[in-house]
Amino acid sequence: MLTTLAVVLAVLLTSGWLHRTGSPEPDGYSGQVQAWREDRITGTPLPDPYAGPAAVADFFASLGHRKQLLLAERHPLVVGNLDGAPAELRYAANRHSLAAARDREVERSQDPRLSPAGRHEASRRLHRLSSLLAEGRQILAFDPVGGGRVAEVVGDLAAAERISVVVPGVDTDLLTFERTRMRYRAPVGMARALYAQQRKAAPDRPTAVIAWADYDAPRGVKVSAATAGPAQEGARRLTAAVDALPEAATVALFCHSYGSVVCGLAAGGLPDRVTDIAVAGSPGMRAGHAQELGTRARIWAARSPADWIGDLPHLAVGPLGHGPDPADPAFGALPVSGDDVPGHGGYFLPGTESLTGFGRIGAGLVDRAARSGEGPFCVPRGLPT
Repeated sequence: MLTTLAVVLAVLLTSGWLHRTGSPEPDGYSGQVQAWREDRITGTPLPDPYAGPAAVADFFASLGHRKQLLLAERHPLVVGNLDGAPAELRYAANRHSLAAARDREVERSQDPRLSPAGRHEASRRLHRLSSLLAEGRQILAFDPVGGGRVAEVVGDLAAAERISVVVPGVDTDLLTFERTRMRYRAPVGMARALYAQQRKAAPDRPTAVIAWADYDAPRGVKVSAATAGPAQEGARRLTAAVDALPEAATVALFCHSYGSVVCGLAAGGLPDRVTDIAVAGSPGMRAGHAQELGTRARIWAARSPADWIGDLPHLAVGPLGHGPDPADPAFGALPVSGDDVPGHGGYFLPGTESLTGFGRIGAGLVDRAARSGEGPFCVPRGLPT
């Protein structure tokens, strides 16, 4: 009985149905949205922030650079998270938001009214915000509310012919977005490793990688009232983010652990230029078979023999579980080797077969692998390209 309860608890945890509750922070984004809606630029109303990337892009194209920067300074949380706004403008806006958030944490870290634990937490956030403000970092999205949401670009997004998006899993927030120790288990480390591998695989092809932690990933130990909420809202946000990427580029998604649930729910609504969706250490994609995902993208799956996720029951019973293991051949995904991956968090470690395979997928070398039989994965003959 205890073993059964332990298994169910593990499924709930990886499924995102167990959460830690806490006091919500003031929603600065909502306040700035209201201010945005009431603002004008040379007498012209600003577009609805939910109007869609095309309308937003048309609006900013009608403005000069100085007016764009003025809006980024006035409404940094809105512009910094506005799909359709120029990427460079979003980077500038998010620098304003990050600096403001850093200044708040400086005060909190020294506030005698906070408990020692509260001041320590503020110091940790201060350290992370200062790192994100380092010169050369390209923060595509940032919201400090709650645990915090972040997305960062590695490479030149505007020039990329191929864009990869890394979607992480449980316990991802501002503090875990990057790490000094075990760096390749955090979104920033994953994205940097993937970018380096793509450059190695195809040095002449312009690529970019996004570390996309711009959703509220599940975390904690208390049952949430909205059990499927994190993945469903994450899928909506992921679809919007991909829709706003430069249209000239093709896109590949790399989804780790619970991130593969997000990608599975998003798959059917993604644009056709998403050519590949690769999952690693997946608890399931909320589909019984790859064909049920409703996408023309190739589905890839990797799972290490040392990954504890393989010991979980891949079930879907009512609201519990995410369905079959995508790494099971019966699911219909294409295999990426994870034989040398040292556990659940190691799929992006440099030198592993999984990262080598992901690098080729991200660089768009799948066709070459299909012709030559190269690499730690294989593409069945006759696969449409």
